[in-house]
Amino acid sequence: MRQSFSIGALVVLLSGSAMLPGLAESSRAASLNSQPDTSTAIDLAIREVDGSVEPSQPEHQLVPLPVAPVPDAAPRVMAVKTGQASWYGPGFYGGRTANGERLQPGTLTAAHPHLPFGTRVRVTNLWNGRSAVVRINDRGPYHGGRVIDLAHGAADAIGLISSGIANVKLEVLENR
Repeated sequence: MRQSFSIGALVVLLSGSAMLPGLAESSRAASLNSQPDTSTAIDLAIREVDGSVEPSQPEHQLVPLPVAPVPDAAPRVMAVKTGQASWYGPGFYGGRTANGERLQPGTLTAAHPHLPFGTRVRVTNLWNGRSAVVRINDRGPYHGGRVIDLAHGAADAIGLISSGIANVKLEVLENR
């Protein structure tokens, strides 16, 4: 069976509680006379205007939110060319490139006949739409009319490993 208490019974229970003296006093005062006890509210209002009462909590201070860095805009394309690309096979691993670096498997580097070392180029495989940004660190290719020779990582990224060659679009990116 469900038991319910009336609000009056709840007030009587709370009025005897030592845990809530303010509520007990105000409920006793409310039961003694029909006028609400406003002396506490008036006294508090006078002290707040007078300035004699310090606020119990410090004022809320605004803390600046951290600002996320603005992402770099897409690099500007300086030139576009299409042609065939090939890739360096495992026989070249560990060898030196034209700028003196060692060729490592998995790198996103490439050889180009005349672009300066360090130039970044977006290479897009026109057969599957996959692309990768590579850094020029070697010279070549010098045969077959190819426009770029990719290191293993770049060739893998654009899906060139199994075919060996592919039609590509080169986009020379602005160096920053």
